[in-house]
Amino acid sequence: MTLRKVDDYDIRSEMTLEELMDQYESSGGFVSKKLGYARDVMKGMFDSDGINFFSFPACIVSTGTRGIIKDAVRKNLFQVLITTCGTLDHDLARVWEDYYHGEFEADDSELHRQGVNRLGNIFIPNSSYGEVLERHMQPLMAEIVEEKGDVLGPRELIHEVGLRVDDKDSILHWAARNDIPVYVPGITDGAFGSQLWMYWQNNRKFKLDMMKDQQELADIVFPAEESGALMVGGGISKHHTIWWNQFRDGLDHAVYITTAVEYDGSLSGARIREAVSWGKVRENAAHVTVEGDATVFLPLLLGSFL
Repeated sequence: MTLRKVDDYDIRSEMTLEELMDQYESSGGFVSKKLGYARDVMKGMFDSDGINFFSFPACIVSTGTRGIIKDAVRKNLFQVLITTCGTLDHDLARVWEDYYHGEFEADDSELHRQGVNRLGNIFIPNSSYGEVLERHMQPLMAEIVEEKGDVLGPRELIHEVGLRVDDKDSILHWAARNDIPVYVPGITDGAFGSQLWMYWQNNRKFKLDMMKDQQELADIVFPAEESGALMVGGGISKHHTIWWNQFRDGLDHAVYITTAVEYDGSLSGARIREAVSWGKVRENAAHVTVEGDATVFLPLLLGSFL
């Protein structure tokens, strides 16, 4: 075993994010060292000619972290996005209305009486969420179906919505313009999905072809000579990413950011090493699990590449 000494941090006000991340690798301890290594894994991802996935949950899109994700999409750092329905909700709602800072310790009964929804320490008035989505989504749906037909794959529908969003702060705006597919395997589990159901009430010919998305993912994954993934949080978006990559014998590069614990057997708590046993990450893959809040880590991790 070769030992490498621990250096002290040497932080200066004029440092770049890249220089700071270098120090996390050489001087960091505990989770900060993992974050420094995660940056190195992602360098390998971005320097490869492979397909790079980015999976993340909706909650962080309600925060300013949306801007980091948007810039990563704008700069084409990833070729495939896999996320949850709430990402569509929050990204679109914030195109038309604002979200607000709140407190974890707020009186939730009082917030309910005032028509304000609490997402952690983010406050979302009803007028900024379901109401504004219904106002805009129904005309959008009518326009898209008239132009593209009654049967659409979810990815195709999301792309058409993104093309019609004229807002440079929007993730969907840039995904559509850069032709980056956005896959939402649980597309009915959110306000966006409810709007699809509401549209269907009066337009029963409208259908979502879920298998169309699955075939597209197969066409992306099977020919890929190399693949990597940055995964934030667990659940369906993480699983869909590693599930599809098992068909090519696993990811070659993998970074996972989570706050979940491992002992309950949950997918959210499962470290990357567990995915190796399933063949979803290759045995020789460069991989790391970083424990902590993605709203803290993503600006550092992705910011050094933007």
